[in-house]
Amino acid sequence: MAAVTVAQATATAQETVTTDGAAALPLIEDPTRVSPQDARELSRQFFDRLVMLEEGTQDHQYVRNTLIEMNLSLVRYAASRFRARGDSLEDIVQVGTIGLIKAIDRFEVSREVEFTTFAVPYVVGEIKRFFRDTSWAVHVPRRLQEARAELARATEELGSRLGRTPTTRELSELMSLSEEEVIEARKAANCYQSASLDAAVTSDAENNESVLAAFLGEEDPSLELVEDFHSLAPLIAELGERERRIIHLRFVEELTQAQIADRIGVSQMHVSRLISRIIKRLRTGLLEPGVA
Repeated sequence: MAAVTVAQATATAQETVTTDGAAALPLIEDPTRVSPQDARELSRQFFDRLVMLEEGTQDHQYVRNTLIEMNLSLVRYAASRFRARGDSLEDIVQVGTIGLIKAIDRFEVSREVEFTTFAVPYVVGEIKRFFRDTSWAVHVPRRLQEARAELARATEELGSRLGRTPTTRELSELMSLSEEEVIEARKAANCYQSASLDAAVTSDAENNESVLAAFLGEEDPSLELVEDFHSLAPLIAELGERERRIIHLRFVEELTQAQIADRIGVSQMHVSRLISRIIKRLRTGLLEPGVA
């Protein structure tokens, strides 16, 4: 669909009704069809009028809405730079439009700055904020998201300057953060992207494919002890007070037999016999049928 020029918009449109005696603005039936070049000229006229209108009036609403629609091409241009991120272009345009509206509401004609120059940072900033808040595979606090971005810039800057990967201390000095905060930002960066456990990977020289989950993790022998601990609890509860104390001193506080002997006032040999007897009793209890 061809763009509408300033001349066409003025010639074919009706005029808005004003009550302040100012020259009427053209009533543009489809502002989205105004060409980007002509949108600049028309935007100047509409901004000049916007500052004269009372917010909430029909005229103010018309002028503001027309400014938004006329400058949507600016949003689409900015959004096209982010197409590679994988999100729908229309979704990105909707986010960028929020930035455009903020720019229109904050633009001051007296600054003598082109509106496009003023608006682009708002549009791009809103889009970047959207990706920053939604593109993380795992949600992390905003301060860590910002620290991760700052860390990336600092690493690139120092890396090019030093010709090597910067150390944690060098990064902390440049970023004015503690080394612990730099390390935390590095950990947060790992949350930005994730891979599916079902992702196909090459598993051998013959290019046989397997899933990523097959290569992650390892058997933990300690897990086998969980059931044993659960079964031991009622057996230990049946021991006498001194026997439970000996078990605690030996296997919780990890004292030697000599240290235990000093604690309970017996010989080391006697402690050895007591521990052997207690362990034998517990082992027998574990092996008995019906013990969970």
